[in-house]
Amino acid sequence: MDHDYLNYPYPSRQMTKFSQNGMVATSQPLAAQTGLDILKKGGNAVDAAIATAACLTVVEPTSNGIGGDAFAIVWIKNKMYGLNASGPSPKNISINKVKERGFKKMPKRGWLPVTVPGAPSAWVALSERFGNLSLKEVLEPAIYYAKEGYPVSPILSKNWKKAYNKFKNTLTQEQFLNWFKTFTIDGKPPQSGDVWKSKDHADTLQKIAKTKGETFYKGELAEKIDRFSKKYDGFLRKDDLSSYSPEWIEPISVKYRNYDVWELPPNGQGIVALMALNILEGFDFKYKERVETYHKQIEALKLAFIDGKKYITDPKNMEVSIEKLLSKNYADSRRDLIKNQALNPKPGKLTKSGTVYLSTADQEGNMVSFIQSNYMGFGSGLVVPNTGIALQNRGHSFSLNKQDHNSLAHNKKPYHTIIPGFLTKNNKPIGPFGVMGGYMQPQGHIQVLMNLIDFALNPQAALDAPRWQWIKNKEILVESDFPTHIAKELTRKGHEIKLQLDSSSFGRGQIILRNNEKGIYIGGTEKRTDSHIAVW
Repeated sequence: MDHDYLNYPYPSRQMTKFSQNGMVATSQPLAAQTGLDILKKGGNAVDAAIATAACLTVVEPTSNGIGGDAFAIVWIKNKMYGLNASGPSPKNISINKVKERGFKKMPKRGWLPVTVPGAPSAWVALSERFGNLSLKEVLEPAIYYAKEGYPVSPILSKNWKKAYNKFKNTLTQEQFLNWFKTFTIDGKPPQSGDVWKSKDHADTLQKIAKTKGETFYKGELAEKIDRFSKKYDGFLRKDDLSSYSPEWIEPISVKYRNYDVWELPPNGQGIVALMALNILEGFDFKYKERVETYHKQIEALKLAFIDGKKYITDPKNMEVSIEKLLSKNYADSRRDLIKNQALNPKPGKLTKSGTVYLSTADQEGNMVSFIQSNYMGFGSGLVVPNTGIALQNRGHSFSLNKQDHNSLAHNKKPYHTIIPGFLTKNNKPIGPFGVMGGYMQPQGHIQVLMNLIDFALNPQAALDAPRWQWIKNKEILVESDFPTHIAKELTRKGHEIKLQLDSSSFGRGQIILRNNEKGIYIGGTEKRTDSHIAVW
């Protein structure tokens, strides 16, 4: 990029990292080191991403697992690729069938919100198309940590305990017993420094590696998932698994200042960040710590999000085109709504037409932006017996109103919160970035990107800067280190500002940027969790 990255105004226990041969950034040190070890063995950035992702299912099970979904943006051999490995709803589910069971909206836990897991298919697809090493070799570190164990880190322990305390009072039915058998030590959540292991998880990873994922979708593991679902009257079946495959897709972008910002198209919510940036492109931001900067960021995000929540769903069911949502004319019309006072926005009228994030880079200039999740921490609360597979609950985002764009239907992909990002300039790669954390993700994307591009902060400073989060209507949460005078001025503009002492809801990000002239990487990692950048 054009900045020297010496501007560092925010205190952090992390410092910007530099490397020449490779870099892996993610939320757990063991996973980051695993990716780096794969690079040193001759693997490329894709191999490192797969190894890191698989390892994260073991060393950060509070946020992702084998039974979750994944998305990736890959820059390799001077070309960009997108992968959507999110799974659809079961073929036999419907709104009426859910309502017949007494539900007025999709539940958070249990079998009803379970969709087909896509993460294992992502590892296989990436490995088959781009990997230097075999999938078996790449998954070895994750298998080792699952089998032999690892000491639980502080933030991980905190999140694990939070989930346990919630689940012990709510997941009292027999179908949830396997979660407690799998994710506790002697019936209690692991404390910081406790060694946790899962032989079942290791065996499952080993089978996925040996069969290149075949066992998960068509073999022994698929049969175990099918049996478990049938036993507790779930809708997911082996046929749903066997007929699934991930999709190679074209990333979408907008130009912001002199950079091209890339996201994946719906069913992911990356388009929300792009719509917000399209609106913000029409403003001139000279100073970060000004109330007008924050006010316009918040208002643009609200306008983009309200459209996203209305229109984003499975692409085959989208009634509004991506081109129209990202058109400059539409951005102009939305920007005109931003005035001096906070809005309660409504969707624009258009004609019809718990997550982990990681970045990797290798010495050849290949880079990967990868994100993986079970949703809401441990997902559905269901663990397939004797497998370690915690199933996701992505179907929770479906609406039971047939008139809604994202209404539940059979074999349909839901609105998805997890989004990887990537930056290029003049058709050259700048690098991967991401901020995980549910609906915070597009909000984190625009804040971090503007810190990098508009305000010339280095990657670490861009991540460390205090964040805000739009909740609904005019309600805005701010972190404890958010400037007090700005918060007061935003209140005068009609925003309902609330101080949030716990920073866990403000997202966790990673950034790797490439200086193409010097051939080096510059990375930043998240101060709000146990993050680490492994460099070579």
